Amino acid sequence: MKLGICIPHYGRPIEVGRLLEVVRRAEERGLDSVWVTDHVIVPRDLEIIYRDHMLDPLAVLPWLAGVTQRIALGTSVVILPYRSPIPVAKLLASVDVLSGGRLIFAAAIGWMEGEFAALGVPIKERASRSDEALELIRALWTQEYPEIQTKRHRLAGVKASPMPIQRPRPPILVGGGSEGAFRRVVRFGDGWHASSTDHEGFRRGKEAILRFWKEAGRDGMPVWTLRVPLHIEGVHRAAVDMGLLRGRYVIEGSVGKVVEILRGFQALGCGHVALEVSYSTYPSILQTIDIVGRDVRPQLAA
Repeated sequence: MKLGICIPHYGRPIEVGRLLEVVRRAEERGLDSVWVTDHVIVPRDLEIIYRDHMLDPLAVLPWLAGVTQRIALGTSVVILPYRSPIPVAKLLASVDVLSGGRLIFAAAIGWMEGEFAALGVPIKERASRSDEALELIRALWTQEYPEIQTKRHRLAGVKASPMPIQRPRPPILVGGGSEGAFRRVVRFGDGWHASSTDHEGFRRGKEAILRFWKEAGRDGMPVWTLRVPLHIEGVHRAAVDMGLLRGRYVIEGSVGKVVEILRGFQALGCGHVALEVSYSTYPSILQTIDIVGRDVRPQLAA
């Protein structure tokens, strides 16, 4: 099982030096990935950690490509209906080029009604816009001269530049826990990017996706990934109101308990976990990275 962290580019005053320390510590300690998170504008009355001080993930990604050498760079997740898909495809392909082929692309359709309203995007169109975006992104990443027409876009006689380094393209993971999300995994993705679910929820989601995968006649097997908050006992120190977790499932406890829980996900086929450490203070984040690299990761690899 691969392990990474969601970097804390939200929920606290922006301190670029500390962000850089976190990212470099993750790479130095042998973690497999760092991940960015997407929201464009958050209503003031919504109690959520992403509300304040949030750097744009599509600006953070190229910076990450420049300040790291080995570690994979993931999006957890890009909210597709908010953004024009063709510029997003080009920007992400550019990140793959600049990083030497280290991009992991996870996407979802979003849920925050006030954000859709502020951006002038009808929330009822979020699924169709996301499907269209994924179709366009796949074409732009695999065809040098794509010929494709969707409801809102037409590509003909244009050059897709740059093309990603990864072949046939960077992995596409789809987030969400609904039947629509599971079917979107099968139609457009390489795997599922689950979020804050326990073992049973992960198992149910996996079973549903496998059923749809078989019905669609797809070859091979999906990739199984997870994003989940992590609080290590004796290390975690709250940097924000824990009420901002809003009932999300958290991996918490001693190092032994954390390993036990992660082994449970590993037994379910989960191959990559993005650990969200953003609810902790910076000293605790650095300690957590040290423990994950030194104690947790080797036990999962044994």
